[in-house]
Amino acid sequence: MPRSAEPAAEPPRARNPLAPGDTKGILHPDEQAKHRSLVRLPPGSAVDRYVEWYWAVRWDLRGRPPYRAEVLSYPSVNITFERSESRTGGFVNGVVTTKFIRELAGLGETFGIRFRAGGFGAFTGVDVGSLRDRAVPVADVLPEGARLTERVLDAPTVEQRCRVVEEYLADRPVAEDPTYRLVLRIIDAMATDQELTRVDQIAERFGVPARTLQRMFRRYVGAGPKWVLRRYRLQDGAELLAKGRTEDLAALAADLGYFDQAHFSREFTTEVGMAPLEYAKNSLRFRNEVTAKVMPTRT
Repeated sequence: MPRSAEPAAEPPRARNPLAPGDTKGILHPDEQAKHRSLVRLPPGSAVDRYVEWYWAVRWDLRGRPPYRAEVLSYPSVNITFERSESRTGGFVNGVVTTKFIRELAGLGETFGIRFRAGGFGAFTGVDVGSLRDRAVPVADVLPEGARLTERVLDAPTVEQRCRVVEEYLADRPVAEDPTYRLVLRIIDAMATDQELTRVDQIAERFGVPARTLQRMFRRYVGAGPKWVLRRYRLQDGAELLAKGRTEDLAALAADLGYFDQAHFSREFTTEVGMAPLEYAKNSLRFRNEVTAKVMPTRT
């Protein structure tokens, strides 16, 4: 396992993103599920300080129109190993600060490593801010990245790919990083405490000056603390709307920390591409289609 100078801190586990039905960050989740499969697997104890989960997406749209899969990405770096009509290889994907769109066409697959927010920077020593909104070949960042890509894509199952990656990651020496431990605590609070809506609240709670927070987040996370807060709250809003919470948008906006409903609606429309109620109606329509196929009509 990674060799560190002092005992490893246990990473936060406030929510279970691997629970069945967890779709946070995925836009139009029921619609998207009709076009691709998604599997998430937990990392082993040797690397779970840095890695959140492994994931695999497969699609077979041969004879069908391409589909644009949309995601409000987490503030995390992903390493992906891909094989499709559009590109094949291994890539380090920095934090995506806009809506992420991936066109799925023909036959394809992606196996990914989602690092914890701040985890890739702590694990590699890379200034993650330099990767923001960029994807670069794995070989440009990690030693023997080209060989790792070959081994992952050659492995026939998701479980075997996990083992290949786990062995590679666990063999790298990583020094313990107190700043990363602090980043983990701050990120966990941002993700789970919806009362945290401003950077000054974070600075006060953790006793870190705002300027220091900015530098810390650029180095480890790749985006500023204000953006991270807004992204988590926007993900919360999209998830609630997809599940049918539409009766009081003003109350929803207030719960998420927005100044008013108009502020929430503007930001949601800008980031997601449609107004909150339109998004909710679209999600309900596809959820009803799925239910109709699963539940036979009574006569």
